[in-house]
Amino acid sequence: MAGMRFSPEESPEANQHLQLPQQQLQTGREVASDDDRSVAADSWSIKSDYGSTLDDEQRHADAAEALSSAANFRPASDYSSDKDEPDAETSMLGLQSYWDAAYLDELANFREHGHAGEIWFGTDVMDTVISWTKSLCTDVSQGHIPNHGGEPKPQSVEQDENYLSCWSVLDIGTGNGLLLQELSKQGFTDLTGTDYSEGAIDLAQSLADRDGFSNIKFLVDDILETKLDRQFQLVMDKGTLDAIGLHPDGPIKRIMYWDSVSKLLAPGGILVITSCNHTKDELVQEVENFNQRNIAISQEPSATKDQETHRDHPPFRYLNHVRTYPTFMFGGSVGSRVATVAFLRS
Repeated sequence: MAGMRFSPEESPEANQHLQLPQQQLQTGREVASDDDRSVAADSWSIKSDYGSTLDDEQRHADAAEALSSAANFRPASDYSSDKDEPDAETSMLGLQSYWDAAYLDELANFREHGHAGEIWFGTDVMDTVISWTKSLCTDVSQGHIPNHGGEPKPQSVEQDENYLSCWSVLDIGTGNGLLLQELSKQGFTDLTGTDYSEGAIDLAQSLADRDGFSNIKFLVDDILETKLDRQFQLVMDKGTLDAIGLHPDGPIKRIMYWDSVSKLLAPGGILVITSCNHTKDELVQEVENFNQRNIAISQEPSATKDQETHRDHPPFRYLNHVRTYPTFMFGGSVGSRVATVAFLRS
């Protein structure tokens, strides 16, 4: 739940939507049953298109080393995609097997009934993300960097299309690709969607072909071990980081996520993350931790020239966040169900 976190003692009802019962947690590569996946999806307020498995031992070791100073860190040998009992903070929603099975179902449903599948976070949130991102990109195109104090200002339709057609966009964990369709309607033209689930890409391509969005490219690609050889000016993440964090190797994989995204995002580009599992402040803090890690690496004698550039210019800085989501009061604190935060690549 973005915007607020409660302990089980503070809000048992809220906690039911944040954590899955122990019997619903699964790991490894076993495909979840239809009943298990239905219960899991209903138990979590986000449905995401991403998780990951890790085959690159060196990158795994590098990420583990970066975590070694954390108080709650466990040795890398303790992390296994096949372990029998996941921690309370992990779930089947962090596993590729879950999403492979889910998208096989949705693809079959599309072929039989023409259904597009579910919109993660709901239509209202997606509409907000689209309109807010559109205005933010237009502002940045005009040289107006937000001062953290307000919402981006909408421009005329003609102005928007002139600015937005120049932006290259990557949607990581694209799922059914509907987010990219909506961005295309707003004037973005250079659009790419990736997902590590082949079923998701098949569904997204089928929907784009049916709906006439021939300008959108879809590729099977794992953000944690990406094979993409280009950079993008706008990277969208709607639930991907959330799902990665639910994998048994979540802490390590999150570090790999930031390393990968920092390489895919062009200098001066924007990363827009939408999460229901983290507050705006938590996302900002995670980026700050990543920046500090890169600064420390840049000061090591073995640092490469690219790493040395982070000594004076950390990879990311907070740019802005959506302020229009509905809020609620609990225990004297104000929170919201979803957080959308933008970061600028230095």
